[in-house]
Amino acid sequence: MKDEQGRVISQVSRRVAVGDEIFTAEGRHYRVVKIQGNTASARFVGMDKDLLAYNEFYSHLEVPVTLMARDTRPVGIYHTHSDESYVPTDGSESRPFKGGIYQVGETLVSRLKNKGVRVDYDKTPHDPHDDNAYYRSRRTAMRLMQNNPIAIFDVHRDGVPDPSYYRRSISQQQVAQTRLVVGRENPRMQANLDFAKRLMSYANTVHKPIVKEIFTAKGNYNQDLMPTALLIEAGTHTNTKVEAEKGIALLADAVPVVLGLAGPAPAGAPKPITDRTARTPGSWKALGWIVALTLLGGGAFLLISAGSWDRAKSRLGDFFGREFTSFFAPRRAKKPDLDTAEKATHVPVPGREDPDANETARDHLERIRQD
Repeated sequence: MKDEQGRVISQVSRRVAVGDEIFTAEGRHYRVVKIQGNTASARFVGMDKDLLAYNEFYSHLEVPVTLMARDTRPVGIYHTHSDESYVPTDGSESRPFKGGIYQVGETLVSRLKNKGVRVDYDKTPHDPHDDNAYYRSRRTAMRLMQNNPIAIFDVHRDGVPDPSYYRRSISQQQVAQTRLVVGRENPRMQANLDFAKRLMSYANTVHKPIVKEIFTAKGNYNQDLMPTALLIEAGTHTNTKVEAEKGIALLADAVPVVLGLAGPAPAGAPKPITDRTARTPGSWKALGWIVALTLLGGGAFLLISAGSWDRAKSRLGDFFGREFTSFFAPRRAKKPDLDTAEKATHVPVPGREDPDANETARDHLERIRQD
């Protein structure tokens, strides 16, 4: 991915689509506008205000050495691509059903537990590594949801060939950086993205720059299940597994504080985006298209079945005439003329006195009054 000046701003081993976005650790925001072969051209949108605000806030946040847990909800962890491995240490980039990614997940689990965080780790494999893996892993994510998690992490590794792209010396260790991935095609996208921004901001305050960037990609990644669902990429397949483990352990240090599970109550923090405040113009746009296509399809069917515009308009008029008549008619029926009914009980019939008839009329009037 290159900017307008042709400089490489990111590398990814996945399908990239126009509209995908990159948020760098410094707060720079890019959006993909063109794709040609294996190169995506991205336009600089500007400095992201939310990231700048979070960077400023977390840089002044003082966290005590001993963290006191305030929430008992677990963090859910699983692996959609359970075969992913690290070539230098695992011998292959893929080990079906027993990928090296499991050891990276174990490191994340262990680090979180040492911080006093409850963890629900599901090791269900979802091989093969294909486009349907996310459909299979959704069942796992749904099982994790049954335990009311505070967040869910789907842990992966990238497939960029160059190991130096992720390799950094951070906190006196040689580690593999992480990347946070947010799916653009889900109604909670803005809330997921906000969580990713907070996690990257604080993690990079503690261990700079352990989170390389945030990538918003075309897809869902099962992140519609909750606003704090993220996909984490721990290094790439050409990094060592040890580098990936060290990197994700440093990222774990930020999780309890950002989720509010431990540490101080951050007064004055920028208000996070939640489901109620999430800005999802895409979902409204999609709804508009659905309504428009439904009306268009219905109109086309009516025209074809009628055979002409005049007959179609006539049928449409008859339909709405019947519907409105049936809608208002019952309301008019509920308002009988009581005066007329009452007079009917006392009107004499010339030449005949029929008390039974008058009694029937009075009974009818009583039923009307009761109604």
